[in-house]
Amino acid sequence: MKQSLLFAIHYLELGGAENSLIGLLESLDYGKYDVDLFVYSHRGELMGAIPTPVHLLPEIPEYAQLERPLKDVVKSGYFRIAAARLRGRYEYKRYARRTHPRDGSAVFQYVARKVAPLMPAINPRKEYDMAISWLAPHDYVLQKVKAKKKICWIHTDYSEVDVDASIEAPVWGAYDRIVAITESVRKAFLTRFPELDDKIEVKANLLPRRYIASRADSMPKDIVEVEMPRRENTVNLLSVGRFCHAKNYDNVPDICRRLNVQLNPQGLSAVWYLIGYGPDEALIREKIDKEGSGGQVVILGKKDNPYPYMKACDLYVQPSRYEGDPVTVHEAAALGKSVILTNFPTVADVADSIGNATIVPLDNPGCAAAIASIIKAR
Repeated sequence: MKQSLLFAIHYLELGGAENSLIGLLESLDYGKYDVDLFVYSHRGELMGAIPTPVHLLPEIPEYAQLERPLKDVVKSGYFRIAAARLRGRYEYKRYARRTHPRDGSAVFQYVARKVAPLMPAINPRKEYDMAISWLAPHDYVLQKVKAKKKICWIHTDYSEVDVDASIEAPVWGAYDRIVAITESVRKAFLTRFPELDDKIEVKANLLPRRYIASRADSMPKDIVEVEMPRRENTVNLLSVGRFCHAKNYDNVPDICRRLNVQLNPQGLSAVWYLIGYGPDEALIREKIDKEGSGGQVVILGKKDNPYPYMKACDLYVQPSRYEGDPVTVHEAAALGKSVILTNFPTVADVADSIGNATIVPLDNPGCAAAIASIIKAR
């Protein structure tokens, strides 16, 4: 008899965690498993990449409100959800005034704690053998799914984010198993939650390789070359990811300016392309203007299919401040690209799993000098 599994994720936008879920779903033996997938909000480019044997559950309108702008939630008539989100944010602000956290990561757990009790059950007529919550906060699967066993995943380096362990620990602890994507991620998590050591294990991300390969060849080359033109003695660098603090793209204009200063005496130059979107876009553009990096740093924006650009670039760069296990570097490596990684805390695990990767300093001058050396040696 087949085992019944439920996977739950917020949405299927292009991103590392989302791609790794598709990779896992591709790898399952559907002769052994019946798989349901619950996507809170049916949006994102990867909705079309869900493997055929997977049963996509209908969207539940309440869950689709979790990350919508509050004004839209109110306009749609979900007043209780809007009020709960506001209460969660208010409690987080009180916590932040006391503790002065480095970032706002804790807000998501504060909001989930208020919103989750208001959510309807997920597929209430069915009890699963196993339910898997793919992204934190994990309150929704914990409270709203019937299952014999429940597992949750960690994709983040917990040594680099500020969370309120007093309200997160009970959620993590209520799961039967916790899965970290690398050994470094496991160790970092246990620095915050040492009492959960007996529940945690490591499983590496899986890539949706068939999807990546087919998508990389699905766009005419001349379309890519219009946006990422090949110029003599110019190296095209590429980074793909969310425009946020963790990815460190706000430092790319300064790094690229320094890089070109070092390349110019040899008659070389570099153009660094950024694919993605997110809250730091205005900051990145401001830094491009400040550093005079226009033409050297080019924001291509959000792409439904970034893989032809990955395949076309000369070097793929992950300039992050911190990471769990960045899926985009595995994707670039799968497409035959040489990968450059900054020296973020979990980088050793990432580099070991890729093979064709070079680690460079995280500080801007050191990063620029190391990339310049790599380019000159090509």
